[in-house]
Amino acid sequence: MMCLASVALAGCRSSHDLVAPSIEFSRLPPAGEGNGEFLQTIAGRVAGAKPGDRIVLFAHSGMWWIQPVWERPFTAIQPDSTWTNSTHPGVGYAAVLVDGAYKPPTTLNALPPTGGLVRAVAVAEGAMLEHEASPKLWFSGYEWSVRNIPGDPSGLKNQYDASNAWVDEHGFLHLRIQKTSDGWTAAQVDLTRSLGYGLYRFLVRDVSQLDPQLALTISSWDGSAKDQEMDIEISRWGDPAGRNAQYVMQPFYLAPNVKRFVAPRGLLTYSFDWQPGRVDFRTVRGDGSGARTDVVAEHAFTSGVPPAGRETIRVNLYVFDNKLFRLEHGTEVIIEKFEYLP
Repeated sequence: MMCLASVALAGCRSSHDLVAPSIEFSRLPPAGEGNGEFLQTIAGRVAGAKPGDRIVLFAHSGMWWIQPVWERPFTAIQPDSTWTNSTHPGVGYAAVLVDGAYKPPTTLNALPPTGGLVRAVAVAEGAMLEHEASPKLWFSGYEWSVRNIPGDPSGLKNQYDASNAWVDEHGFLHLRIQKTSDGWTAAQVDLTRSLGYGLYRFLVRDVSQLDPQLALTISSWDGSAKDQEMDIEISRWGDPAGRNAQYVMQPFYLAPNVKRFVAPRGLLTYSFDWQPGRVDFRTVRGDGSGARTDVVAEHAFTSGVPPAGRETIRVNLYVFDNKLFRLEHGTEVIIEKFEYLP
């Protein structure tokens, strides 16, 4: 009896070992530009996995980035050989079947070859991925991409609608929060190319009375690197009595990285002059072209200033908090002009 059981067990092991390790995708997100705020589901199945094997996921945006976050690099394989997790957008996705002893890197210039602790690699890119091009608009002589997919700025999910961003006959950019049958929709535009160091100016009509649940942010943002972000933020962050504006150097939870101030009524110019190791934020009344400039606020950051790289300029109007207070009305923000001086 024991002999027969041993033979049967040996036969099962031999059969299992004959199955070559492989990975297949059962669900793939569409291709998209790297975005640290948005997650989509990715799933698949493995064959020939051994006990203790796991999946490591990567998304490609300039290089291969581990998914969904570096703190949680492994995706478990279920008893039925399936796996599922989330990933940030990329132009390609990869699933790597690895031994439990494998130590995955945070980023890779090239995916690892099979062998040793890497048992199988599957890649999805190009024609395998459904690509939905972002709508574009022209504002102040530059091309901007209009967000049309969900996002979670400040950790709160927002639905974005491309119809909430447009340029009028005067060349002014309009951003809108609008109510639909499915809830509130937000607006976001991103400059389609990186400009690097220089002076950035935005001429913005009165936003001093923006609803406490809403936020207007103007950011220099590099989604390929952690905390590579600088912001001008117009919001009371849910506190009706709070100051309504701030300059921010990420990470925001460090006290020296935030300078709050009050943005008064009227037309204001918000700007930041970004140079290596230093960025000077400034807000003035009007378009700042007069001989006497009425300064509302200014502040210089000299620590933690990100270097120029693959950053873009992002303008985002979104719902910050829809739990403490009830948002009753939509709103519209008008930015008359954007200017960049190298």
